[in-house]
Amino acid sequence: MVRSGVLTFGDFTAKSGRKTPYFINTGNYKTGAQAARLGEFYAKCLLEHIPGQVDALFGPAYKGIPLAVATAVALADRHGRDVNYCFNRKEAKDHGEGGTMVGYKLKDGDKVVIIEDVITAGTAMRETLPLLKAAANVEVAGVIISVDRTERGQGDKSAIQEMREEFGIPVYPIVTAREIINGLHNVEVDGKVYIDDRMKAKMEAYLEQYGVKE
Repeated sequence: MVRSGVLTFGDFTAKSGRKTPYFINTGNYKTGAQAARLGEFYAKCLLEHIPGQVDALFGPAYKGIPLAVATAVALADRHGRDVNYCFNRKEAKDHGEGGTMVGYKLKDGDKVVIIEDVITAGTAMRETLPLLKAAANVEVAGVIISVDRTERGQGDKSAIQEMREEFGIPVYPIVTAREIINGLHNVEVDGKVYIDDRMKAKMEAYLEQYGVKE
C-alpha cells in the first residue's frame, strides 16, 4: 500500500470532517502487478473466512469493479476456483440488453461475496444490498475489504460492526489500522520509515479519540 501510494501519512481531512494522520486511497492502484498482488490478498482473505461454495463476486461501481475482477483472476489462476463475477452500472443502460448489472446474471439462491475497498460510513453498502436483492434472491455470504480503519461510524460502533448488526453480514478486512501501525512502526520501506515514534503517537491518539475496540 505504501509503495503504491495508496497509504500515505501526514495531515488530512477525511470526508467525515475528522482530521486524520493517515489516508487510504485505493484509486492509486494503477499497474497490472499491483492488481495481481492485491487480487491475491483478497482471494486469500476470502478463502480463509468464506471457504465454502461461492457463486459470484460482486464489485460495487466504481472501485469495487477492478477489485472483484482481480480477485476472480487470482482465485482461478492461483487456487483453482473459477468463480463468476459481476458489477453494477451507476446509471441504467436503456439500450442493448439494458439494466444496471454487468457480467454474471445472478440467480435465486446464489451465494455472493461483495468485494469492496473500504467501508467508512457504510453508505455504499446500504446502496449495494438493495441492488443485489433486486437482481435475485441471493445470499450475501460476506464482504471483503482492504482496510478496516477501526473507527466509529454513525454511532458508537464502527461501520463494520454496524453492518454486522444491521444486516447480519460479516465483513472481513485484509488488514486493520492497528495492524498497519504494528507492521510499519520503525520499519524501513525502500529506505524510509513512514511510521516513526511521532507518527505512531499521532495515529494512536487518533484511534483513541475515534476508534472502537476490535
